[in-house]
Amino acid sequence: MSSPAAEAPAVSFSSFVVSLATSAMTHLGQGPSPTVDLDMARQTIDLLAVLHEKTKGNLDDEERQLLETVLTETRTKYVEKAG
Repeated sequence: MSSPAAEAPAVSFSSFVVSLATSAMTHLGQGPSPTVDLDMARQTIDLLAVLHEKTKGNLDDEERQLLETVLTETRTKYVEKAG
């Protein structure tokens, strides 16, 4: 029988970014619960922006593109929800 840690997906920069983006979108009402928490969404988006700034020049093309894409998507959804 394998342990739960053995079954968990590997942690990578990309999985971390996707996790943060998922959290932001959930706070924007884009998950199973339609509850919107703009403050928490903004905080998570700001965290993604800090990662973007602090990792400039240190990411491969795929990681950079992923981070820029999720930042654009979460910021756009935030603006839509914040009205």
